[in-house]
Amino acid sequence: MPSHGSLTKAGKVRGQTPKIQAKERHKEVPRVRNRMEYEKRVLKQSNQRPQRAPRRM
Repeated sequence: MPSHGSLTKAGKVRGQTPKIQAKERHKEVPRVRNRMEYEKRVLKQSNQRPQRAPRRM
């Protein structure tokens, strides 16, 4: 199966790029995160939906 370019050059660019250390990330307290997710999911959605009349069957 032919390939695009030789396999000896595989990973050349990744090997040349300098390694950068990962940032230290601050995670929110679970209680605060859960409250924010609840507000986004429940409270804001309920305010945006227009109230419809029930359908008759």
